[in-house]
Amino acid sequence: MSQSTIANDRVASPRRIAALALPALVVLAAEPLYVLVDTAVVGHLGRVPLAAVAVGGTVMTLTAWLGTVVAYGTTGRAARHFGAGDRAAAVAEGVQASWSALGAGLLVVVGMQLGGGALAGALAGGGEVAVAAGEWLRIAAFGAPGLLLAAAGNGWLRGVQDTRRPLAFVVGPNLLSAVLCPVLVYPLGMGLIGSAVANVIAQTLSGVLFAAALVAERAALRPRPRVIGQQLVLSRDLLIRGVAFQASFLSATAVAARFGAATVGAHQIAVQLWFFAALVLDALAIAAQALVGAALGAGDDAAARALARRIGRLGAVCGTAFAVLAAAGAGIVPTWFSSDPAVHEQALVAWPWFAAMLPLAGVVFALDGVLIGAGDIRYLRNLTVVGALGGFLPAIWLAHALGLGLGGIWAGLMLFVVIRLVGLLLRLRTGAWAVTGAVRTERRAGSTAA
Repeated sequence: MSQSTIANDRVASPRRIAALALPALVVLAAEPLYVLVDTAVVGHLGRVPLAAVAVGGTVMTLTAWLGTVVAYGTTGRAARHFGAGDRAAAVAEGVQASWSALGAGLLVVVGMQLGGGALAGALAGGGEVAVAAGEWLRIAAFGAPGLLLAAAGNGWLRGVQDTRRPLAFVVGPNLLSAVLCPVLVYPLGMGLIGSAVANVIAQTLSGVLFAAALVAERAALRPRPRVIGQQLVLSRDLLIRGVAFQASFLSATAVAARFGAATVGAHQIAVQLWFFAALVLDALAIAAQALVGAALGAGDDAAARALARRIGRLGAVCGTAFAVLAAAGAGIVPTWFSSDPAVHEQALVAWPWFAAMLPLAGVVFALDGVLIGAGDIRYLRNLTVVGALGGFLPAIWLAHALGLGLGGIWAGLMLFVVIRLVGLLLRLRTGAWAVTGAVRTERRAGSTAA
C-alpha cells in the first residue's frame, strides 16, 4: 500500500470523522436545543411574547453568525498549523481570535443599548411586539461577549482536533440556563425578560470556561494588533458571506411579521427548527474543517479530496434522516411551541418546504465545511451572495408583494439551497479548492472566484 493511500485512509476514515463529528454534534445541538426550550416556554405566554422572541432572536442571530465567522475562520487557520506539526501556532490563532471576539461582543452590547429598540421596531413594524422585542434585546445583548469568546474557543480547539472539552464548556451552561428559564419566566414572574436573563447567564459562563482553557495552554496572551488585523482581513469573505445570510433571514422575518403575529410566530418555530437541523448537520462540516485543513497543511491533497467525497455522501444520508423525522412530526411538533391554533395552521404551510430541502441541505452544509477547511472562502462568499441576491431575497419580497404568505417565504429558502448546492458541486469537481501548505496561498487567474 502506498504512502498516499495510507494517509488517505487515515484521514478520511468514517471512524476518524465520527471521532470529531459526534462530540461536535452535542456541542452544536446544545445552543439550538436551548433556544427551542426558550421558544416553548415563551410561546405559552401568548402571541405577542412569542412574536417578540421571533423578532429579537432574529436580531441576536446576527451575533451568533458573527460567532460562526470567528469559529470557522479560526478552525481553518489553526488546523493548517496543526497539520504542519505546529500546535503552538494553532493555539496562538485562538488567542488573537479571542481578543477580536471580546471586542466585537462589547460593541454588540453598546449597539443594542443604543439602537436595539429602533431595530426591533423596524423589523416588527411597530406596535406592542416591537416594544417587547426591544426590551428583550437590550438585556439579551449582554451575553454577546461570552457568546463570541466561546466561538473563538471552539474554533481553535476544533483546529487542534479537540472536540471533547467543548462538551462541558457549552452543554453545562446551557443545561443550567434551560432549568433557569422557566423558573425565571413563571414562578419568579419575570415573564419575557426572564428568557433574556437566562440567555445571558448561559453565554457568559460558556465564554469564561473557554477563556480559562486558553489560559491553561500557557500561551502568550498579549494582543497583537498586526496578527488580529491579518485575521480580520482573512475573515472578510466569511463576514460578507454572513451578512448575506443575515440580510436574507432578517428580511424573511420582516416579511413574515407583515402577515400577522400568527404567521411570524409560526415562522419562528419553523426557522428555529431549521437552524437546529443546520447546526446539527454542521457536525460533519466541523469534522471536515479540521480534517481537510490538517490534510492540506500536511501537504496531502489526495486525502482532502477523498474526505470531501465521503463527507458529501454522509451529509446526504443525514439530511434524508432529518427529512423523514420532520415529515413524521408535521402535525405534532408545532404544538410543543404554541397552543394557538392559528400558529399551528401557519406552521403547516411552511412544513413541506422545510422537510423537502433537508436532504439537499445536508450535502450543502457538509461541502461548506470542506471548502472552509481548505480556506476557499472567497468562492463561498461569492456563491452565497449570488444565492441571496439572485434567489432568496427576490423570492421573499415577491412573496410579500403577491401576498403568498409563509409558503412563498419558504420557497425562497429552497431556491437559496438549490443555488448553493449546484455551485458547491461544480467547485468540488474542478479541484481548485485543494491548495496545500501551512498557510493557504491563493492561486492566480481567478481560481477562487465564483
